[in-house]
Amino acid sequence: MSFPRQRPRRLRRTPALRRLVAETRLGVDDLIAPLFVREGIDAPQPIASLPGVVQHTRESLRKEVVELAGLGIPAVILFGIPEHKDPVGSEAWNPDGIVQVALRDLADEVGDRLVLMADCCLDEYTDHGHCGVLTPEGDVDNDATLDLYARAAVAQADAGVGVVAPSGMMDGQVAAIRAALDGSGHDDTSILAYSAKYASALYGPFRDAVDVHIAGGGDRKGYQQDWHNAREALVEVRADIEQGADMVMVKPALAYLDVLARVRAEVDVPVAAYHVSGEYAMVKAAAANGWIDGDSVAWEHITAVKRAGADAILTYFARELAEALQ
Repeated sequence: MSFPRQRPRRLRRTPALRRLVAETRLGVDDLIAPLFVREGIDAPQPIASLPGVVQHTRESLRKEVVELAGLGIPAVILFGIPEHKDPVGSEAWNPDGIVQVALRDLADEVGDRLVLMADCCLDEYTDHGHCGVLTPEGDVDNDATLDLYARAAVAQADAGVGVVAPSGMMDGQVAAIRAALDGSGHDDTSILAYSAKYASALYGPFRDAVDVHIAGGGDRKGYQQDWHNAREALVEVRADIEQGADMVMVKPALAYLDVLARVRAEVDVPVAAYHVSGEYAMVKAAAANGWIDGDSVAWEHITAVKRAGADAILTYFARELAEALQ
């Protein structure tokens, strides 16, 4: 029997050979850790649907971020859970709101050793659970919401954030935030835009984490992107870059690797992807049942996101991966 001269298996023969010729290398520098900080608690609160993830106190958050910096993780992104919510989400721009005080804590603690990012949205802060203010008819008012995003972004920048991350999918949000930051002397503050954020069913555990329930059983399909569409993502990404986004994001990650690859091929700015709560929780649940090797699947999933083109990956596996890389 005649065999071909080329035998790709030759380069898979040993672990050292596989490492030598690996096309994609996942490192700690690729990771961003999402973290939750809750007002009014005196001990970290586990999140049942996100095993291993907690709602932090200010003090436990400070400790966690110091440890993450020690592991070499370059960035964290904060999400806040306030004690009080209202129709407009005013705690989002309160100078003494939970994210703002946490940012000041962390800026004092880690300085420039780690990039501080913060989610810029209203859903964690509104009593109706939507990402913006509502019209009398109950719809999200896009244009009225923009000013509130701008106020929240300035409050975060005043508190020491390095990167503002608007996630609400309001048309014009990046332009409004960029103008507000520049107008308040924060022209060095960067914007990571959630540019292609889909109306996904994979966000359930995250909503548990931030204690968000949409009033009346509603949804966000009127403003988050339709998951049937890929070309539309490029429209959103181009618009955000034109408005001043320094980085763009695709969310979720695994279910949208095709979109991520197309965005990476289209733009020259850094591209992030969010390996979201549902993607993480499914791995944890299957591993807990003994159905998969959870550690191996985590590596496979996050490497796939990197391989598809992500320059940075937001993932609840960040600490576990960083510890393994050490």
